[in-house]
Amino acid sequence: MKRYMICLFLFVGVSGACLATGYFLTREYKNEAARMETETSREIQGTAAETETVAENLAAVNRKQVQHEVEDIQGEFYLVSEDGFLLVFGKDKETICLYTHIPLMDFPEGEQERLREGIWFPDMMEVIHYLESYTS
Repeated sequence: MKRYMICLFLFVGVSGACLATGYFLTREYKNEAARMETETSREIQGTAAETETVAENLAAVNRKQVQHEVEDIQGEFYLVSEDGFLLVFGKDKETICLYTHIPLMDFPEGEQERLREGIWFPDMMEVIHYLESYTS
């Protein structure tokens, strides 16, 4: 009878340790996922802020060498898959405007084909809405 009690207590102890370990590991995983989601939303918000106009009263030491370039903020954007991830290019198809870090495999098969060919959008908000509709 003593052996059965020892085995029972040993089983309960090991089971409790396994459950506690699993709980703490999943809690850590959920915290990591929440942190990654927050960083991703900050990247998207930071991208939107980069496309806004900036005041021209910034002081430069070498004013004579500074060239002012005005970008077409309301330009076209090109969403395409490269190396299995989605990238947003500018109108010239060379300037990368946004690294999305979204894998192509997260999309349905029909959309994967369209993304391999590339999709044009009139502005960055349309790109973000498109990505949110498939990743939410």
